[in-house]
Amino acid sequence: MKRNIWRKHLVAASAAIAAVCALSTGPARALDEITVAYFLEWPSPNLMAKADGSFDEKMGMKVNWRAFGNGNEMSAAMASGDVQIAYSQGLVPFVVAVTKGLPLKLVSSAVSYAANDNCVVRDDAGITQANAGDLEGKKVATPIGNVTHYKLLRTLDHLGVDPSKVTLLQMNPPEGAAALARGDVVMACGFGGALQRMKEYGKVLMTAEEQEAIGIRVFDIVSVTEQFASEHPDLVTRFLQITEDTNRAFKEDPETHLPAIAKESGQDLETARNMVDLFVFPTRDEQLSDAWMGGTVQEFINEVAAFYVEQGQLDEALDDYGPTIDTSFMEQVQ
Repeated sequence: MKRNIWRKHLVAASAAIAAVCALSTGPARALDEITVAYFLEWPSPNLMAKADGSFDEKMGMKVNWRAFGNGNEMSAAMASGDVQIAYSQGLVPFVVAVTKGLPLKLVSSAVSYAANDNCVVRDDAGITQANAGDLEGKKVATPIGNVTHYKLLRTLDHLGVDPSKVTLLQMNPPEGAAALARGDVVMACGFGGALQRMKEYGKVLMTAEEQEAIGIRVFDIVSVTEQFASEHPDLVTRFLQITEDTNRAFKEDPETHLPAIAKESGQDLETARNMVDLFVFPTRDEQLSDAWMGGTVQEFINEVAAFYVEQGQLDEALDDYGPTIDTSFMEQVQ
């Protein structure tokens, strides 16, 4: 796939950003509700607080939850003002958005999930790491401009595959799983429940352990608009506190809370259990350590941005991504 096709999908969110950034200033306004972006088929502990109304009660207002297909869609919704908080937004869409000028802040590291995001090759394709070059000239389904896409490009690069000779088709994970099942593509990349369905028709090209060994990290974040953070810092902190509390509660007694989480994520109990077992939800103290927002996240953002510039998908990176990360809200979490 040619670079201009790659870029077409990446700049879609950028167009929305450019159109509305001028609208992101103005006097603070009272809120009686907010909207949180999230993913279905993504069983996170804070969904238990969505289920029992705790978010509404503790935030002191109606909290609307709006499902999205990928992190770039979240960025566009935040740019338009429709969404104030994005939970479990992929790091790559965040990097693309702030590089293009969207005023967002990374305020928390939501979840690490190397094994819950991957690419699956159809069994009948006969393609393995040993002959990965056979992917050239073939069709591969993947979301474009997100963590899944980043992992795919890094994997192809490691295996010596020229990505410009692979036809990458923009598909959100459920669409990619269906395309793989039909045989429309030889490989599909995705996450969550869709990834589990992909595995019914093939095997991963590289395991999570193999990917981590070559430096590919996979984690999602919590992002907020700068305007929301500056006008309503207490609400940002409350959201993070509730999330921290539910993470702790789930860790202490997962079986009690899993049914509500599974229902809210749109999954059956066993599927949700299998997925959440592969998740790591860093604690407040871990997030503020050097292993996360104390330095490692900043370093990885720089790596991601540099890689996308090298691939021709970003014209240039920011000189410093540090200002896009704000740890002050997590510091107030107890």
